[in-house]
Amino acid sequence: MAAANVEEVKEDVLNESFILKLRKQASGALKSALSKVIGLFDAKARLVFIDRSLHVVKQMFVRLHETGHAFMAWQRDLYAVVEDCDQTIEPSTADLFDREANVFASEVVFQLDGFTKEAEEKEFGILVPVNLSKRYGASIYSSVRRYVSHNWRACTVLVLNPPELVPGDGFRASLRRHCSSPRFAEIFGEVDWPLVFTPSHPIGAMVPAYGRRMSGKRTISLVDRNGDTHECIAEAFTQSYQVFVLIHAVSTLTKTSIIMPSINKA
Repeated sequence: MAAANVEEVKEDVLNESFILKLRKQASGALKSALSKVIGLFDAKARLVFIDRSLHVVKQMFVRLHETGHAFMAWQRDLYAVVEDCDQTIEPSTADLFDREANVFASEVVFQLDGFTKEAEEKEFGILVPVNLSKRYGASIYSSVRRYVSHNWRACTVLVLNPPELVPGDGFRASLRRHCSSPRFAEIFGEVDWPLVFTPSHPIGAMVPAYGRRMSGKRTISLVDRNGDTHECIAEAFTQSYQVFVLIHAVSTLTKTSIIMPSINKA
């Protein structure tokens, strides 16, 4: 923040009347949030405001997101006031302006490749990013996502909603999102994962339920883009409000394959 020449206002002043006042001062040079404002950058005063009701880990990311708006020269002169909300800081946001600020915040939190290098020194597994999240002051979700997306292995993580008990099925856990490493995407392409997992599904069977926090490592099979089968190892961890299922390929292809891009003939 010192390098970006911005200061954070420590008082909890980010209320509707204060936001309305800044909107009027912006005189149209305003990037307004789509929902409740959780972070705000006043470009003229070079001040950052944060919703103090947020979890301390989320405050950290929002703080750096707002600093990113100030640090990047091509952004800081566009608006007098920049408002951010939950949609703004989502990894899947479509707005380039916000994606750049998210990338800035993520690179600072994870110290460029510092997180990845430290993770590589440990045996591969779901608890690596979970434990490192505390050291880097990041959320478990963002740490797991970083661990997978920057990994040289063919690995992916499924993020599921907490299992809901259902008579007859045992439970149902719906798919929230997924993230893959470049190598996994190269081999398996875009996997058509089920939208809902139950104990009858190989992945659903390892979802920690009934008070459990983790599942042991299990072997599952995945079919690649060429129809070849790979032996994979999967394990799951939950932090109560979401379930992470980490999967990585460990065996060679069942037969020699060359993965070629599709060619559309005229």
